[in-house]
Amino acid sequence: METVIVSDTSCLIVLSKIGHLDLLKSLYGSVVITPTVALEFVDSLPEWIDIRSPKNISLQTLLEETIDPGESSSIALASELKDCYLILDDLRARKIATGMGLHFTGTLGVIASSKRRGIIPSARILFDKIRQTDFWVSEKFLDQILLELGE
Repeated sequence: METVIVSDTSCLIVLSKIGHLDLLKSLYGSVVITPTVALEFVDSLPEWIDIRSPKNISLQTLLEETIDPGESSSIALASELKDCYLILDDLRARKIATGMGLHFTGTLGVIASSKRRGIIPSARILFDKIRQTDFWVSEKFLDQILLELGE
């Protein structure tokens, strides 16, 4: 069975803002999002993004008491899938996903994986573009990732 990649909105927005939404396709082939994430993203979606609704609406509603609707719906959907990998950036959402035994990465992890697999020549260039957006990340954390990537 192939791993299903479920993305929250933040990764889509950030990669779109820096002109690299296609990294997700290059890295994973296809990505699944929920209808809630599609509404939060606002822009038109590429054909390689599939939209699926979680069945467990009560879990989604419960999660919405702590985290935003996009993250809640993504976690609810991921919890229903056998072999799933989530893309989440929010710390609270990551803590919940960890507690539920779900596997995840974030936008920076997507970029780092793209560099490791030779899809992009440099993560630093993309990180510099991210610094120009409203996506918050500590400089120390970015430096640590760049050091691990040999940049």
